[in-house]
Amino acid sequence: MDPRRHVPRTDAVLADPRLVAAGGRLGRSVVKEAVARAQQRARSGEIGPEEVADAAVAALPPRAASLRAVINATGVLVHTNLGRAPLSPAAIEAMVAAAGAADVEFDLETGTRARRGRGALDALARAVPGAEDVHVVNNNAAALVLVATVLAAGREIVISRGELVEIGDGFRIPDLLVSTGARLREVGTTNRTSYRDYAAAVGPETGCVLKVHPSNFRIEGFTGSVEVRELTGLGVPVIVDIGSGLLAREPLLPEEPDAATVLAAGADLVTASGDKLLGGPQAGLLLGRRDLVERCRRHPLARALRVDKLTLAALEATLRGPVVPVRLALHADPAALGDRAAALAGRLAEAGVDARAVPSQAAVGGGGAPGVTLPSAAVSLPERLAAPLRVGDPPVVGRIEGGRLLLDLRTVPGDRDGDVARAILGASGPVASGCEGSGFGVSGLGPSDFGVSDFGVSGFGAGG
Repeated sequence: MDPRRHVPRTDAVLADPRLVAAGGRLGRSVVKEAVARAQQRARSGEIGPEEVADAAVAALPPRAASLRAVINATGVLVHTNLGRAPLSPAAIEAMVAAAGAADVEFDLETGTRARRGRGALDALARAVPGAEDVHVVNNNAAALVLVATVLAAGREIVISRGELVEIGDGFRIPDLLVSTGARLREVGTTNRTSYRDYAAAVGPETGCVLKVHPSNFRIEGFTGSVEVRELTGLGVPVIVDIGSGLLAREPLLPEEPDAATVLAAGADLVTASGDKLLGGPQAGLLLGRRDLVERCRRHPLARALRVDKLTLAALEATLRGPVVPVRLALHADPAALGDRAAALAGRLAEAGVDARAVPSQAAVGGGGAPGVTLPSAAVSLPERLAAPLRVGDPPVVGRIEGGRLLLDLRTVPGDRDGDVARAILGASGPVASGCEGSGFGVSGLGPSDFGVSDFGVSGFGAGG
């Protein structure tokens, strides 16, 4: 008889207690898809009819969403394709706490409505005391759109030609600004803009002067630009998009502008990202003059751009909580990274893997600090391991350089070295099959197995 006639019916397979439980956790549709795939495998003769339920259980995803947690070993601290800044444990805990019913717009003491996100806004204001008021929207582009709409819809924005940047994926600052109904008044040239250029352009139709930090490129040579302090006497609001989200000066990145310094120089409004060097969730930060911030907050567009409770919770925890992962990676000790790479490569080599510890150069990424490199250390592996590592569990993403796969440890927390080792051994297949007898106790690997601890960083406040 045709064995396909013995493939169990869908309802019979779904009655398996394991799949019933999975339906409550993942959703019935996800479970039915796994069952259908298992039934098809049985029809093709790949598995026996009696194995359908087991195959369906084995094929179930770990969670309902398709996004997977990834180990970023690229050496790019703020990697846009990998979700930019990884959240701190405090921010993750705050998001979980806010996931259900939460007092996002409710005062538990009085039982009345309260200002939305007051905790996050207070934390942001405390982090940048020079700002008279603050507001938060869903990303930095949204902050810029809101400001341009409020101050310059139907009017002119004066901006240097050297600052008409493309921010990624084909999105360009001039297109973004024009979409608000503002007209651009371009001044200067690509490489040089003077105060006289701005002064000559400002007039009755000027809504604001906008300075955009060219955070993802550098122009060198015969260049010239105008400092914020020089523009404050033009009689119109001066808006500065600092981009990367530094709230205070960072000694390792002296050329990267920060909100506190720009406001002290006289900027009326500053816009910035929350998920880059600040190390928090995706958000657009708006800081500066109280009257201008209030106008932005009360504009109808602000409603469409507002952030949800999870973002507010994560942002507050980022600002108030301990040092965030991006800060830890930025200030990691190169010597300690070298020790970690040597230990990891040595143990892998003992297990039969072609692994070497090599010096490396990491980068800030996310459009921040272009041209700045950070000394680092990496484990060098055969290029063929790149693909299996990307699809492994957990996925490990490195970079190809000189025909080798580099796993840069500056972007890998010290407590994940064991996970990286297990992933490499799994991706290496038979090459490392003899590791059980080599003293390479994979199942118990942790930071102590490699003689490393967490990044040695101290003295960095939430806003710095």
